[in-house]
This record gives sequence, structure tokens and C-alpha cells, in this order.
Amino acid sequence: MKTWLYGAACLALAAAACTTSTTAQQPGVAAPQSISARDKAEGAKAHPQLLEEFGGLYEGPQSAYVTRVGRGVAAQSGLASAPNEFTISLLNSPVNNAFAIPGGYVYVTRQLMVLMNNEAELASVLGHEVGHIAARHSQKRNAKASRAGLGAILATVLGGVLLGDNGARLGQQLGSALAQRYVLSYSRAQEYEADDLGITYLARSGYEPLAASTMLASLASQTALDARRDGRNDKALPEWASTHPDPASRVVRARQKASQMVAQGRQTNREAFLQMLDGIIYDDDPQQGIVEGRSFQHPGLRLAFTAPSGYVMSNGPKAVSINGAGGQAQFSAGPYQGDLDAYLGRVFRSVGGQTQLAYSAPRRTVVNGLPTSYAIARANTSSGPVDVTVFAYEFGPTQVYHLVAITRAGAAPFEGLFQSVRRLSAEEAGNIRPRRIAITTVKAGDTVASLATKMAYTDYQIERFRVLNGLAEAEGLRPGQKVKLVTFAASSR
Repeated sequence: MKTWLYGAACLALAAAACTTSTTAQQPGVAAPQSISARDKAEGAKAHPQLLEEFGGLYEGPQSAYVTRVGRGVAAQSGLASAPNEFTISLLNSPVNNAFAIPGGYVYVTRQLMVLMNNEAELASVLGHEVGHIAARHSQKRNAKASRAGLGAILATVLGGVLLGDNGARLGQQLGSALAQRYVLSYSRAQEYEADDLGITYLARSGYEPLAASTMLASLASQTALDARRDGRNDKALPEWASTHPDPASRVVRARQKASQMVAQGRQTNREAFLQMLDGIIYDDDPQQGIVEGRSFQHPGLRLAFTAPSGYVMSNGPKAVSINGAGGQAQFSAGPYQGDLDAYLGRVFRSVGGQTQLAYSAPRRTVVNGLPTSYAIARANTSSGPVDVTVFAYEFGPTQVYHLVAITRAGAAPFEGLFQSVRRLSAEEAGNIRPRRIAITTVKAGDTVASLATKMAYTDYQIERFRVLNGLAEAEGLRPGQKVKLVTFAASSR
């Protein structure tokens, strides 16, 4: 579940102060005023929290590259007197995401950057986020939505049961970790305006303005592939049903906007960009655990568990979510003083928030050699009763992990999950390696099919290869062309 949230910036933790000192003078041109001291202070306060929620900064030469490109594009907005007033961060996250908050803070994940095929596409994404800041979209957002926490806006659907207000409160703690904190969507009109501003900055910077449309096209292809892999039919939801325009709908519009621009140059810097990507981690970082099909393994924590068939796992720095037709579950940890039953109580209080959950007497058992305690609470919602189940597993005197699940009352879709939690052996932990991007040069005789066999996956190899390299369905390769592969090999440098 690598949801793309590009352009859905300004997290609720900073939403109340999402203001800037600039407004757009005219369509596509931001007024040349400095970032306010208030915005800088608010951004500086939110920045470390965001880094923690999204896996921290990516450590590698790619970070400096992203900062250089981002500051160059942001300088075209007129928002600051010097490029270094912008903080451009590359996040160590496997989620396709980019966003910005007031104060000149712009973020892009390594996963989204790897989907790009040249520097101009990177510049287009960063420019789009700066456009949100320049147009003051955060403060124009519906005030109620801006102030809401995830529990109030989640409108959580678990197994087809709309939980309603009470259910949203019940799921606040669960949902907060599942979503890696919450990012509120902008309106369709605001996304389009940010697209336009980003393309303007792109052209002024000397980049190929069409890069915005090719980036959006790659993103649309990735979204469609993710839906196929997860067994979802995203096309069942028409665009007008959402205020957030899907990438496919923005491709044509971005192309039309780019064709109207008088560009200062047409740079793409493809070769340098691809070389920069060589060796970067793709998908999960083993330091945060690895999702492999239905299995989650964490070599550092030496633990593993397996999701039910038909459920999708999403890995975050603090928790792992398991989502499917029958409900949602979260695997996480907390402070432990050696009493499993007391720990269960704290988890129930955390999940319920202001709703005090009356749970059953804790029961003791042993799961795969681990001392375990579990209990169930039943809660009434506007759409009917639901069960909140918590299993706590003792891995050591001061080490405990727990699963919390919300399902229809009486349903038990996670029984296999609860019984699958186990320790990883030293050998199993040692065999876990990260996937990395490897840049290779196409040789005579190479085809999409032959190179796709080198992808470090057992499913959708050709489709993954095409999406990763921005190749149309019938598009072939030419000798000398550089392409991206996802492998378990180390960097070729």
C-alpha cells in the first residue's frame, strides 16, 4: 500500500499555522516576499517530527543532489531572498510521496524519486510542492479539516463497516500509525494551481517543462500497477468522487500547460540523474523491517509474522499495518515494565482515547515460545458493534510487541496473524538484504523481457520494469540506453 500523496501537503501537526507571507501576484507568478519568521518557526518545530514519522533522512550522496535541485527550483518562486532558506529533504521512506510545510520545508521520498527518469522530473515534483506554499493553499483549506486529527477525519471503513464518529475515535491511535501520520488533501483546483506554478518554476530554471507530464504519467502507471498487485480496482472510483485529482487526469493538463511555456532551456540531465540513483535503497529498508508478500521480517528486532491471505501490509518506521476486507490491524511496540496484563490495559486506553473500552479479562497463552496475553473489547458504533482485539507478546524482560485489530463483532479474520508472531533465527536475519537500484546499459540483444528477469521480484517483473523506466506498453529498448533495475546486488560504483 504505497499510496502517493504528492501535493497533499501540510500535516495536521502544523496545520493550524499553515500560512505564508506571500500570495500569487498573477496566475503562475508568486509575489517576491520573504518567508515569514512565524512560518520558519512553525516549520522548524514540525520538521523533526516529520523526519521521525517518515523514516528519517536518507543517508547517501542522493540527499545533497536533491537539496541542490530543490533549492534551484524554489528560488524561482520569489518566496525567499536566498536559496538556502529552503530545507529540501530526501526521506528514507518506501512510500511514493512528496509534500511541503510552511517555512520553506519541502520533502520527497526516495521511493518516489526512483520512479523518476531524469533531473527535470525531480525538479517538477519539488516545484509543485513549492507551488503549494507560494499559493498559500494550506491556509485556504477548510478550517475544520485543517484542525482535525486523524481520528476525526479518517472516516475509517473496516470490512465494509463505516464506523462513524465513535468508530473514528476508537481507531485514532490505530489509524495514526497506519497512515504514518496524516496528510490532508488539497482541493482539485489547488492541485491544478500547484501543477501550473511548478511548471512555471521548471521552465524558468531551464528544465524541460514537459517533465511534469512525464512524471505524472509514470506515477499513474505505478498507481495502476499497485492496484493490480493488491487486487484492487481503483478505476471503480470516478475522479469526481474525490477532491484529489488522480495522476492520470493531470497528465494531459500538465502537457498542455508545458506547451504554452516559453522555456529558458530544455535540460533533463538524464545521465547524471540515473548515475546518482545507482545503489539507492528501493522498497523497504531492512533497518525498518521488510515486507515480502504476506510476510514481515525485521532482522534487527529478530521478529516475523504473516498476514492473512488477501490482506495488504504497509510498513512504517513505528508500525506495520495490515489491511483487508475483514478489518485492519497494526503491529507496534511500547514501553514495558514486565507485566503483560498491565501492558494490554495501556494499549486499550491508547486505542480508545476518550472512549473507555471495557475489555475482557486478559488470557495467557504461549505463541511460538513467546509468553502472550490477549483480550477483546466490544464497542458500539453508529454502524453496529465492532471488536477491538489486542495480543501482547513478550520477547524479553523489557521487550514487548503487540497486535491491535478492529473487525466486525464476532469475526476472526486475524486469528492466523495472531498465531504467526515468532522470533527470527540468526541465520534468517542474516539473509535479509535490501533491494537496491542498479543502473545498467542496454546491450545488443537485450530486451524488456530479458532484462526484467533480473528484477528482484517473483511477480510482475515486466510490468515493474516498464513502470520503473517510464516505458510505454509496446516501447522497446535500444543499445546504449541506460535503464534501472531493482536487484539485491550492491551498487556498481
